[in-house]
Amino acid sequence: MKRHLPIRVAAWGFVGPALLSIAAFFVLPVLAALALSVTDFDLYALADLRNLRFVALDNYLALLHKPLFWQALGNTAYFVVVGVPLSIVASLACALLLHSKLARFKPFFRTALFAPVVTTVVAVAVIWRYLFHVRYGLLNYGLGGLGIGPIDWLGDPHWSMPTIILFAVWKNFGYNMIIFLASLQSVPEDLYEAARIDGANAVEQFWHITLPMLGPTLLMVSIMTMAGYFQMFAEPYVMTQGGPLQSTYSVLYLMYDEGFKWWNLGFASSVAFVLFAMMLVLTHGLLWFARRKGAL
Repeated sequence: MKRHLPIRVAAWGFVGPALLSIAAFFVLPVLAALALSVTDFDLYALADLRNLRFVALDNYLALLHKPLFWQALGNTAYFVVVGVPLSIVASLACALLLHSKLARFKPFFRTALFAPVVTTVVAVAVIWRYLFHVRYGLLNYGLGGLGIGPIDWLGDPHWSMPTIILFAVWKNFGYNMIIFLASLQSVPEDLYEAARIDGANAVEQFWHITLPMLGPTLLMVSIMTMAGYFQMFAEPYVMTQGGPLQSTYSVLYLMYDEGFKWWNLGFASSVAFVLFAMMLVLTHGLLWFARRKGAL
């Protein structure tokens, strides 16, 4: 024990600053938000803490009885159910193309396809808003050349969410593409060579070799992408302000409005933890499914 003591002290010395940072900037804020969620902390309590009251689960019960919450939850679910598979498919398809031996100028295309990830979401959302403008947008201009009338992409409730999903997929798929590309490069080439000798075509090689070998990567990418899409806020905030007719109003947008527009910080904290609980349940569901399929 005495011989290993200096090593343990050195180890704690290295990890100590990181643990303190995590405790100060993650654990304590989360605990504070959890405490706020069972109070009626608002603008009046912010001015005078004597106005603060403990309300137990009233915020959560009020949230479940709020029609706007269910509409926001439906919009968020729509965004996740459609956007996550599209993003993963686009990422995997581009990774397969860049990994193939027929692809040329790979460094250029890797950089070009990854570029949207590192751009500021607000800046590119403003640009996309003008691209989809009903009168001056480049997309409607192109459709007009084909004899198709203008479509109000961001002002029609039927088109607003698909437009935002398209933007989100374009903005985020490059990150997963790099992960898939790294995972594809770790698959032994001997497996493909043996499959070709046995007469397997490209589709059979993808289905029986590539997908099983990418199982853990697919699981990780699915969880990360789902978590990111549940936090839909910047896209509708910049492009549609939650409209039209609240068709792009998300759960995170509701939390923002309650917390920073109406200063109902206790209620906003309860929204955050309900969203966290849903993400936790879905993550465990994905892990259970992956274990059942042998991906883990």
